[in-house]
Amino acid sequence: MSEQESDELAWLDYTDLALRQQVALHAIARREPGPSSHADSDLSPDVDVDVDELMSRFALERTAARERFFASLLVEGSGFGGMASNACLSEVECELIAFAVACEIDIRRQRLVGLLQDDQSRGRLMLQTAGRLLGGLERCPQAIGPDSRVRRAALLDVSGDGPWAQQTIEVPASLVWAFLGDRAPDPDLPHGTRLIDTEDDEGADLVIVSGPDRVRRREAAIAATAGDAFLIVPVPTSPASWAAVVREATMTGRSIVLELDGPLPPEGRRWIERADHLAWAVTSPSELPIAELPDRPLTEVEASRAELRADEWSLAFGPETPHTHRLTPQQVEQVTKVFGARDHDIDSAVRRLLAGPLESLAQRIRPRHSWNDLVLTRGRLEQLRSIIARYRHSGQVYDEWGFSSTPSRGLVALFSGPSGTGKTLAAEVLASELGLDMFKLELSSVVSKYIGETEKNLDQVFDAAGVGNVVLFFDEADSLFGKRSEVKDARDRYANIEVSYLLQRVEAFDGVVVLATNFEKSIDDAFLRRIHSRIEFVLPERAERVDIWKRHLPEGAPLHDVDLDWLAGKFELSGGQIRNAAVHAAFTAADAGTAIAMEPLVRGVAQELRKAGRLLKPADFGEWYPIVTG
Repeated sequence: MSEQESDELAWLDYTDLALRQQVALHAIARREPGPSSHADSDLSPDVDVDVDELMSRFALERTAARERFFASLLVEGSGFGGMASNACLSEVECELIAFAVACEIDIRRQRLVGLLQDDQSRGRLMLQTAGRLLGGLERCPQAIGPDSRVRRAALLDVSGDGPWAQQTIEVPASLVWAFLGDRAPDPDLPHGTRLIDTEDDEGADLVIVSGPDRVRRREAAIAATAGDAFLIVPVPTSPASWAAVVREATMTGRSIVLELDGPLPPEGRRWIERADHLAWAVTSPSELPIAELPDRPLTEVEASRAELRADEWSLAFGPETPHTHRLTPQQVEQVTKVFGARDHDIDSAVRRLLAGPLESLAQRIRPRHSWNDLVLTRGRLEQLRSIIARYRHSGQVYDEWGFSSTPSRGLVALFSGPSGTGKTLAAEVLASELGLDMFKLELSSVVSKYIGETEKNLDQVFDAAGVGNVVLFFDEADSLFGKRSEVKDARDRYANIEVSYLLQRVEAFDGVVVLATNFEKSIDDAFLRRIHSRIEFVLPERAERVDIWKRHLPEGAPLHDVDLDWLAGKFELSGGQIRNAAVHAAFTAADAGTAIAMEPLVRGVAQELRKAGRLLKPADFGEWYPIVTG
């Protein structure tokens, strides 16, 4: 056996010696032979030996074995020694761990423990037996009392409801596996636990970090907390999970970064206070109330709010991926999980951020239209492009040039004008150019007649939308953003509260908000003052109508003798109405088995005019008038 192997087994040698001695003394005390049938023959000394001489020899042997045991803990690379140092264990606590683990891994030792306890069915150490092995019951409180280091480090525990002497010392399975050379993480660790190693080990022993972005909070915690190896854990949900976190950090010499999404549970505060041999960092989106802070010296840190840097983008997605999305560091961490699965399509991967939570509150529209689908004046197209430019260059303006982003980096646009003039289409093109999904708010799923429910629903909308970059589209915005009125009754007061609340959420939202309305004058002035871009959509002119007719009659459609110039010149229709008329004509022709001709197109136009409440004038329809009135 090599010297290194001998050092590694010194704790087992010491355990075996202590057990043999106690079995021999137990046999002498009862004037019975030792258990030759159950263990090695050298465990059965002659009962006629001189007891004083035997005790003296036992003391010398134990002292020598004990010295070798503690010397082995100081050997570089000793797992036992490293754990003992990390947990600040006393010598008696190290002895108890050696006894408990040694008995756990060998059935022969369990039989000896059973003999000492006069009960072969109980192979684990009871407190009274542990006291005998340690040299006296008075050593038990230091070794495994409620305030002992082994309990603070979750290395050992005590179970049982009977008398104190009969309570059992429990050894966690992960501790046993570690002693046997298995370095796998404790299976009771919270799902999502990660390991991070750094180079700098300077910092405080307890750091409280607050900030809106999880990744930035984690970075600040690692930088400010003592240690160069960290256990990053979500909040444990059970006592066993809390104990596993502390035990794993103790055995591996890691500091703990506890990532909160809400308040710090009382169990967490208790463990942070008790496990003071470990360095802790607690991260939270907001500052923890003073009453929740652990009773230990601490340092408070506010995490950086800086947006993603170019080098962070390149590291996550590769330098060849264009930086086309304004993602937070936390969002980047999420998107990287699906980036490869989406064939390294950054737009597709970003859209995955919103899968699920927002779709229950708003209609998801995956943009399919482009600039070629829009028929607008040059001025309005430039206004749309300026919105895109403002979004794309916000990092440069706010971060690099130092402009203030108060109250948020968000962008609010107002699209006003008659129905069918392209407001929704323009919002979709905007989302398409930015590579974002558009979520159209369904008023029926948000507005409630019950007091407070509307605000609650809106809160869920903005919280869900804040997870990923989206274009949040409010159609018929005047229904939600209407002018606040004079308070005459409780209904007026709560209606005004809803508008005020919505104003605050829109102002603080970091994404893109598009408000579309047919009645701009109905929108509260406070919203109008916070709008960054306003585009008025009007009915198209004749040349624009010709273009729209052409776009809604595809090249593959069978046309026969169609005069689009006449249709565009005679009827002042919106783009939406032209589309409806073209689709109506297509289905009429398909049903008749003919090409699309002027008659079904004129009938489609007449149908749109009737829906709008407009009169059908002979002067407009000319020779086609009889077919629309017949």
